[in-house]
Amino acid sequence: MKPNNESLITEVILLGFSKDPKINGALFVLFFAIYVVTFSGNSLIIILIITNAQLHKPMYFFLCVLSILDLCYSTTALPKLLADLFSTERIISVVSCALQIYVILLVEGIECQLLAVMAYDRYVAICHPLHYPILMRWGNCYKLMALVFILSFMLCTVPSIMSPITLCSNQINHFMCEMLAVLKLSCEDISTSELQIFSFSFITLLLPLVLILLSYGFIISSVIKIQSAGRSKAFSTCTSHLGVVALYFGTAMLMYFGPASMYSSASMYSSDQEKYSSLFYVIISPMLNPLIYSLNNREVKDTMKKFLVKITH
Repeated sequence: MKPNNESLITEVILLGFSKDPKINGALFVLFFAIYVVTFSGNSLIIILIITNAQLHKPMYFFLCVLSILDLCYSTTALPKLLADLFSTERIISVVSCALQIYVILLVEGIECQLLAVMAYDRYVAICHPLHYPILMRWGNCYKLMALVFILSFMLCTVPSIMSPITLCSNQINHFMCEMLAVLKLSCEDISTSELQIFSFSFITLLLPLVLILLSYGFIISSVIKIQSAGRSKAFSTCTSHLGVVALYFGTAMLMYFGPASMYSSASMYSSDQEKYSSLFYVIISPMLNPLIYSLNNREVKDTMKKFLVKITH
């Protein structure tokens, strides 16, 4: 992203949600509470997994990485949003705006692929339990995570860095710098950029989702054959992951493949839909993920109870 040479745009104005001080005050309380819950919940998950040998398993290693990503998501957007709610000038520099875009794109790509890796982990654990210690040994887990980070950087961040846009306007109908919203400020025809975004979104969103659905297809087929006593335990380890997948992929796909993509660049409807879709997968989803895992996973719940009892006595 670069400024127009004539107008020398160095700052971007974020319109946010409202100019009414009362509404902004209520939104500040809401988003501050969300940030506290997000930060506390994900930090607690990370601490529990790191400090408890009982949770030193590949499944919880991936969950720990997911919590770190969720902290990156919310910290990239929420502090700036909270400050803007009490500011008359919601300004962000072009450099900071570009950095916010690159971080969000990288975290998006990593989280999509990480959720696919987590589905593969459950597939191996349930469908091939005897091979699990070999296929999911720690060396393989670290290699999988390295591959996820490299692929995400190459597919999500590098194309946006290599395709800078020239800005002709500096007002975004958004609460943060989001790629589709910033693209509307371009001086040039953005149809090629939109096609590029659609193509990379297809790779980073739909392909991992297909792998997840295939994994759970095999899992359900195997679980049906298990006796009822072991069936509930097998399903309990998968329901939390499926909940996170549905929430994250649902909102992200609405963002990149929903009706907003069919509207023109100037469409206010398109901008509003992008803004509220971003609200879900950048702010709401990181808050709900630790709640979903802690409520649906018995090992996490038991470890959390012991930890809370320990720190309160």
